[in-house]
Amino acid sequence: MRHPADLVAWRRWHESRHPVRGAARAVRSRLRPPAPGTAELLTPGPDADLLVAVEATHASVSNAVVAPLAHLDPARTTIVAPAGWQPPEAYAAHARRTIGLGELTGLVGHRAVLAAGHYTEIGAAAFALAEEHDLGYFVSQHGALTPFAPPLPRAAHLLAWSQRDGEFWTSGRQDVEVTVAGSQLLWRAGLGVDTGAGRPARPATSLVYLGQGHAAEISRARLARAALATCREHHAVYRPHPSERDAVSRAVLAAYARAGITVDTSGVPLIDLEAPIVSVFSTGVLEAAARGRDAWVDFPRPPAWLGEFWERYGMHRLADTPTPAPDRTDLEPARRIAEILTEAVS
Repeated sequence: MRHPADLVAWRRWHESRHPVRGAARAVRSRLRPPAPGTAELLTPGPDADLLVAVEATHASVSNAVVAPLAHLDPARTTIVAPAGWQPPEAYAAHARRTIGLGELTGLVGHRAVLAAGHYTEIGAAAFALAEEHDLGYFVSQHGALTPFAPPLPRAAHLLAWSQRDGEFWTSGRQDVEVTVAGSQLLWRAGLGVDTGAGRPARPATSLVYLGQGHAAEISRARLARAALATCREHHAVYRPHPSERDAVSRAVLAAYARAGITVDTSGVPLIDLEAPIVSVFSTGVLEAAARGRDAWVDFPRPPAWLGEFWERYGMHRLADTPTPAPDRTDLEPARRIAEILTEAVS
């Protein structure tokens, strides 16, 4: 891990990887200071002793922290989430109000917190609550781990995808407890389950390149050159990541189109694509493998950390046999996470 315990250093590094975005944010802040962060608090009543922090609405966080809600007692579970987020039906009757994130530490009666980390505003506020009241802070792993992942909070309890991931994320740390819970994201992919169930699969025969132009771990120029070379050589369709929407990304996509590469902007969910997949280090490679589809990784002259990443997750290079499906636990990871949390507050 490049930043095993220093969140400030990690944030500094992360901002340095997006200088244009950082400069624009700085200008906006000078012109109009940002308002204090807010979120919506969903509360069941006086018996709540567990707080679940929903830090974002994308699928990886939903699988990590929202899916366990189906196996928790709603009467004991408070939720803090972004404005407009809709809870599962069992939580629809919770009282709902907007709060300043600084107010979260005023909550009393809770005994544990579940989150995906403490590097977002909501996650940081949930961690401040845990620190203020000496609560157990459980971190549910929501994605595949590179050495540039944000550090775990102090004295956290990590719910890891695997023992190897647990050892990797806690390297250099003695204060973090690890329990292997498995990956709900990959478990569901293996079932063919998607939050958009009901949409018919759209077959495709061309190799699909999962774009990662947004990634901070490798320079955008190297990522763009690698994608261009692979798409040309293998006649692959380029599928942009949803985050590839800024001006630089749009310029890169336009350059791909001029080079004769098909850019897929259909928005069809990855799980609905019946196509072989290739990427640099996207978790989508593992999702595709879990679904039984052919999936590979590819990158010229990969840095040492990337080779270790591929090996840790069993990802195969494009010239090799397809990546095998990840091991699948008998017990649904979301249920396992719920069991761990219920035990913690009992």
